[in-house]
Amino acid sequence: MNSPYITDSSYKNKVFTTSELQNTEYDTCTFTDCDFTSAFLTSTVFSECEFIDCNFSSAKIKNTAFKSVHFSNCKLLGTPFNASNPFLLEMTFHACNLSLASFYGLNLKNTTFTDCNLEKTDFTNTDLLGATLSHCNLYQTLFSGTNLEKADLTTAENLNISPEYNKIKGAKFSKENALGLLADYKIIIT
Repeated sequence: MNSPYITDSSYKNKVFTTSELQNTEYDTCTFTDCDFTSAFLTSTVFSECEFIDCNFSSAKIKNTAFKSVHFSNCKLLGTPFNASNPFLLEMTFHACNLSLASFYGLNLKNTTFTDCNLEKTDFTNTDLLGATLSHCNLYQTLFSGTNLEKADLTTAENLNISPEYNKIKGAKFSKENALGLLADYKIIIT
C-alpha cells in the first residue's frame, strides 16, 4: 500500500487530534491554527512545510521527519523531537513555546530559535554548532555534552551552561549572560 502524498495544500483551523496521520507525506504545505494535540504523526514526513499558531502538545512523533520545516508561534510543550527521524532534519522556530521539549542527541547545526521559550528544554548531547538562540528564555534548560561551538547566544536569557561539560569554543555571549557560564561555581560577583 502506498503512503498518501499531499503537496501544496493549506490547512486552517483543522483539528488533527483524533486523526491518525501515520505514514503520510506532506510537501510544501501550510498549517495555520491547527490542533495536533495528542495526534498520531508516527512516520509522517513534513518537507518544506510551515506551521503557524499550531498546537503540538502531547503529539506522538515517533519517526516523524521534519525536513526544512518552520514553526511560528506554535505550542510545542514537551514535544519529544528526539523521537523524530533524524535523517535530513532541519527546523527553525520563531516565537514558539518549547518548554519541556527534548532535542536529546539530535544534530541541530545552524538551527535558529528566535523569541522562543525554551524553559526546561533538553539539549543534552545535542549538536548546536552555529545555532542561533536569539531572545530565548533558557531558564533551567539542560545543556550537557552539548556542542555550542560558534553558536550565538548573545541575547539569550537565564543562561546556565557549564563550560566543563559542553563545547563552547567560538560561541557568542553578551557580557550580561556570560555570568551564566559561572553559575555552577556558586561564586559571588559584585
